[in-house]
Amino acid sequence: MLHPAQKQVSVGILSTYPPTACGLATFSAALVNGLYQAGVTDIGVVSVGDDDALSDSPNVVGQLIPRDALSISRVAQLLNRYDIVIIQHEYGIYGGEDGDEVLEVMRRLRTPVIVTLHTVPLQPTAHQKHILEAVIGEADIAVTMTAIARQRLLAVYSVDPSRVAIIPHGATIPLPVAPTSGHPPLLLTWGLLGPGKGIEWVIDALALLGDDVPTVNYLVAGQTHPKVKEQHGEQYRRFLQDKVRRHGLEDRVQFDSTYRTVDSLLDLIARSTCVVLPYESIDQITSGVLVDAVAAGRPVVATAFPHAVELLSGGAGMLVPPRNPESLSKAIRKVATEPALVQSMTQRAASLAPMHNWATVASTYRTVGESLLRASSLEVRS
Repeated sequence: MLHPAQKQVSVGILSTYPPTACGLATFSAALVNGLYQAGVTDIGVVSVGDDDALSDSPNVVGQLIPRDALSISRVAQLLNRYDIVIIQHEYGIYGGEDGDEVLEVMRRLRTPVIVTLHTVPLQPTAHQKHILEAVIGEADIAVTMTAIARQRLLAVYSVDPSRVAIIPHGATIPLPVAPTSGHPPLLLTWGLLGPGKGIEWVIDALALLGDDVPTVNYLVAGQTHPKVKEQHGEQYRRFLQDKVRRHGLEDRVQFDSTYRTVDSLLDLIARSTCVVLPYESIDQITSGVLVDAVAAGRPVVATAFPHAVELLSGGAGMLVPPRNPESLSKAIRKVATEPALVQSMTQRAASLAPMHNWATVASTYRTVGESLLRASSLEVRS
């Protein structure tokens, strides 16, 4: 392993990766681009999954196949070629019970490891708690993306605080997006669709708006999550469409299942007045959609999950209880009838954008990795 002063640092990443459709894959692809912007030129991704179609990205150097012992050994050898390894951790993407096979990879690594935690359960099972503590124990640094997530990690799990850093979630949206004028208020929810997203509560909330409220339209943009579609087809989407018909909201609620590039997403955001994230779980510690909405300078109405509490409490949006159409309806009414409030939230959201720039975020990962390299070099010399 070469010291960062002697050459450009190289980075290996273990994660799901496009074309896999999931939040971690999107995160990792954006992190790779951010690392290039931050001056890292040698990056190799080991994608996780048993999909038949391996990514054709030149960044992908291998694949970790769940429940395949030979694959685990090969992956460790690949990652050991890099100066720093960044592992994206989510229980559901790795093989074994609660994804415990990731530990078999980590125990074979001889290079400094940063693990990014995408899930920190507030009430983990005994095995989940054991696995997360073991993952952090095998890593040199664990990264949470919010202060609330770090606080939860230290309160619930047996973890050394000195080995837990906070690096914000990056935003895919590069700059605040100027709104398109001259349309009725448009609420927007985007992302992979499936139960738990809470779209039904927004539909119910719209039905509660009185005649004194201007017309409010709602666009739900996104494909059904591949795993949901595989198991249940389009059952959730049909349930939502039936609810729209029962409420007589066909002219006000639209569904768009088109795959969105960043440019086409920017167009959607430009048309929107407010982004609504009605997630049912308040256990969610990170949300890429939330970060993108705030970075785009859009007010957000969200259920009070931890990441939303942290980002929106300063005035960039409004928080509501989960599964509560009455509270959602009151918030939507304010969006539709109080332009000064919307403008204030817009300005506050835009002010948060710079800290979520992916080049800035990736540069922090690089700095942390290089500090680990320096520390390991000193240990070897001593």
